[in-house]
Amino acid sequence: MSSNPLRESWVKPVPEVKYLNADNVGRYRLIMRYFYDCHTKLKYWLRPEDVYSTVSSWDVLDDYTLEQCQRDLDVLTEWKNLSSRHDGGRANTIEEYLRKRYRYQMTPYAIEIERMLDSLEKIHGYGGSLEPTLLERIAGYVRAIAASDVSSRPNEALQLWRDLQGAFQNLHENASDYLASLQTARAEEWMLTEQFLLYKDTLTHYLQNFMVGLQKYGSQIEGLLRGTPESAWGPFLTAVVAEELRLPSLDDLPTEDDLLELRREEWAIFRQWFIGTDFEASDVVFLERATKESIGRFVRYAMAIQEKQRVGVSRRRELDFLGKWFLSLESSEDAHRLGAAVFGLFKPRHFQGEPPGTTDSADLSMWDELPIERELSSRSRIRRRGGGVEPIRNRSREQQKAREVFFEKKGREDALVQVWLKRGSFSMADLNGLSGEERRLLLGWISRCLLSKSRYFRTPDGYEVRLFAPDGSERAQVCFDDGELDLPNFRLEVKEARRA
Repeated sequence: MSSNPLRESWVKPVPEVKYLNADNVGRYRLIMRYFYDCHTKLKYWLRPEDVYSTVSSWDVLDDYTLEQCQRDLDVLTEWKNLSSRHDGGRANTIEEYLRKRYRYQMTPYAIEIERMLDSLEKIHGYGGSLEPTLLERIAGYVRAIAASDVSSRPNEALQLWRDLQGAFQNLHENASDYLASLQTARAEEWMLTEQFLLYKDTLTHYLQNFMVGLQKYGSQIEGLLRGTPESAWGPFLTAVVAEELRLPSLDDLPTEDDLLELRREEWAIFRQWFIGTDFEASDVVFLERATKESIGRFVRYAMAIQEKQRVGVSRRRELDFLGKWFLSLESSEDAHRLGAAVFGLFKPRHFQGEPPGTTDSADLSMWDELPIERELSSRSRIRRRGGGVEPIRNRSREQQKAREVFFEKKGREDALVQVWLKRGSFSMADLNGLSGEERRLLLGWISRCLLSKSRYFRTPDGYEVRLFAPDGSERAQVCFDDGELDLPNFRLEVKEARRA
């Protein structure tokens, strides 16, 4: 088994970062920052005299000499932060040439380290933003990839891939950072002040616009990814890798197979972000949920501030006007409508019990269900003496009735199990016209198999049920007497357990 050279570099030390925590860190960082400033101005090779004169002019170091600067440059060269070359053009005599004067330049590692430090110094909070235009651009890029002919225009594949990955990275990072900034303690304190009311509408409108764009373009991207066959993306990624290998580069590039595998992994991450998996929702759903929760928090904080402002204010005139309004109404229906508009729904305290379960339809209103009767006990603090001895209630009839209901339900389930046992193995696409009871039993088996690592469980009656996941994203529509159910095309295998 061949080792991956990239993974081997992960366990090696990085000497280029030693200067950030060394004893003379102040001198090293000033020198490296001067080299980085010159690098941004396209001035690469520097003399020790220039470095010493500039660092000394900043008046940060005391008693700094040219000899110390030369030693610092040698140490940074040893740590691979600088590279040196012999400067023989300035020598006027043989002695000066033999002194080995050098010029110094930053290494690629040092450039990236200083660029990172420069970015860290500019960070104030999380930052980020919510831009629906990025989603629109991503949808356009995916549509262009699906409709493009790679064989006729191979040069456009790499640019299209870079545009797509750049927009996707900006969307993911900016949205995560912006929503994280709304969860900080500083944001919580700001939402408790009265100044928050001035920006509440603007902030809520900003989040709502992003959520509308997320719902609009997120579904478009998901539809394009699901509607386009997998064979359409392979030639595009192959053209991207071919174009990357064609570009001249002095660096050591990975092999074609490794580069193609890396692009496939990046594409799989992109698809999962917008589509999700069979067992987990997409990141678009989580992002939409987090945005809705942020809007709800803003509204609650604004209402709390407004209620706090109204404390101590007399509402006698408002209540008097409202009472006269109620008295002027002629019907109780109008009074109910006015009360609902003024007071809203009263917050319920408890929900107790389960509905009789006449149907599993989600369209049935709660007002059409049978009432649930519960005997309420007194909450009075006054203790009352018992009225006498109460007889023991005979509940044999209720127990017998419950037993009959249980065995009747058990008999129906056993009959269903026997039907599926005769079939032995069946897929979800093979089922049709099932009842609600069959659906509950079937979904119960599927959930128990999914909770098991082996995708297998044994029923109390001694039957083995094993679940097999479909290949790819194959799905099935199962019709029941009260609706249809869309789910992956699982295959179930039912058989009797072997006796020991």
